[in-house]
Amino acid sequence: MSAAIQRLGATISWRDPHTVAPEELAGVICSLELACRENPRSADLRTCLGMAYAMNFQAYKSMDALEAAVEIDPGHFWAQMKLAELNYRLRALMKAERETLKALALARSPWELSIARKQLQEIRRLFREGTQKPAWTKPLLVPAAVLAALFALGSWLAVWW
Repeated sequence: MSAAIQRLGATISWRDPHTVAPEELAGVICSLELACRENPRSADLRTCLGMAYAMNFQAYKSMDALEAAVEIDPGHFWAQMKLAELNYRLRALMKAERETLKALALARSPWELSIARKQLQEIRRLFREGTQKPAWTKPLLVPAAVLAALFALGSWLAVWW
């Protein structure tokens, strides 16, 4: 990681968004956006930018930055892990599990392995407890048509009864 990123990373705590003043976080985000424009092929910068956006509660921008980091360097553990973590925090658990498994395959140290395994364990616990967003995979045309027919029938009965 470059020295500039290390300085930026050292200035803020990446774990708790409430420990950083909004003005300071906005300044870090501006610095990271500028650094990303100067170094468009840096997965490290994109990962840090995605983390900063997430700390600023900008989920869509964070997702875009992290996906770009993974696209730039598919073998970057932290980019993959932070993308998986963002999906986990958004409770998109199926995607979070897939992304965490990819991060687990990229882990190179026992510490990275333990982080990915803990996240995977937590995702699977949430699956068991039923804490996930529903997957809208089935068409709603038939239930909507039946509901509309019932309303029409009820209205017709109310008028003629």
